[in-house]
Order: sequence, then C-alpha cells, then structure tokens
Amino acid sequence: MERITVYCGSSPGRKTAYMDTAISLGRVLAHRNITLVYGGGSVGLMGGLARTVVEQGGKVIGVIPKAIAEMEVAYTDLQDLRIVEDMHSRKKLMADLADAFIALPGGLGTVEELMEILTWSQLGFHQKPAGVLNIAGFFNPMLTFLGQLADDQFIAPEHQSMLLVDESPEGLLDQFSTYKPPQVDKAQRALRLSGNDD
Repeated sequence: MERITVYCGSSPGRKTAYMDTAISLGRVLAHRNITLVYGGGSVGLMGGLARTVVEQGGKVIGVIPKAIAEMEVAYTDLQDLRIVEDMHSRKKLMADLADAFIALPGGLGTVEELMEILTWSQLGFHQKPAGVLNIAGFFNPMLTFLGQLADDQFIAPEHQSMLLVDESPEGLLDQFSTYKPPQVDKAQRALRLSGNDD
C-alpha cells in the first residue's frame, strides 16, 4: 500500500482527541512510508495531519479546488500541491491516487466523501479498503445508521461490512492489509428483493 487518501475536517473539532489522533495517524503513515493524499488544507485536522507527515519526513499530496485555495487556506509549502478546477475534480483525483481511504472526524464534506467512496465500492467501481478512525465514538451514529440500512434491506450486510472501523491508526492499517471486497451483485440483489429475478 503506497498511498492513502484521508478525509477529515478543516476544523480541529471540540475534543483534543481528534487532533491527537490526526497527529498519530500522520506519524504512522510517515513511518510506514505511505504517502498521504488529502484535501490540501493548512487548517484544522487537515493541517495537523499533513504537517505531521511532513515533519516526520513523509510524503504528502494535497488536492484542493482553486476557489478554496484562493481563500488562503491551502498548505502552500507542500512539495506536491495540486490545484484543480472544482470539487468533482478534487474527489476524482483523490480517489484515483489512493490505494485505500480513511476518514477522521469532520463535517458534511468528510461524510459526503466517505459515503461516495463506499458507494463506488458497492457498485464495483473500485475494490479498495475504506475505514474510519472512530475517535471517542465519533462515528457511532453513522455506524448505527448503516446498520439500519442493512436491517431495512437497502444495503446488503456484506456492503455494511465494507466500512472498516478501528480506534487506532495501526489497527486500521492492519485491517486494510487483510481486506477482501464483498462479492455481491447489487443489481441482481435489487431484482431479487423486488421479486423480478426471473
């Protein structure tokens, strides 16, 4: 595994544990020679994560839309900062560059990016592992919601299990190393549940 895309907040969040874990993840990525791909910001968890990787001698690729870079929140000291036209271009490039995906706590953008990458996996567009660092139970409501989706048969249980969960960066990366994507045909499952599988 050479590159991991990390989605996280441009704010530090209310709990110090969020930034502490972002810094811990940055150290682990650098020490394992894994390149960080992230949203290119210099503030919040984004900034703390990227600065840590740089300080530890690791590699970082920042990907940021032009409009956000012009707000002066880009990490301009990065050796590899890629400025793209819009959010769609940013998400595509971050996905294309990654061998796996991690979400730290964050806001609407973080949640949206994670859900999109899980949807792409569900549809078979990629087979890369994705996981969350569930710091202080931050993602518990989301995990409960995904369980509800499975219980109500909007997603297969196998698709619910695509999202790997751990509290430590090392533990999540170890899960990535043994990940096997689910073998579920979403279209055939939808037909079967609708009674149209003949």
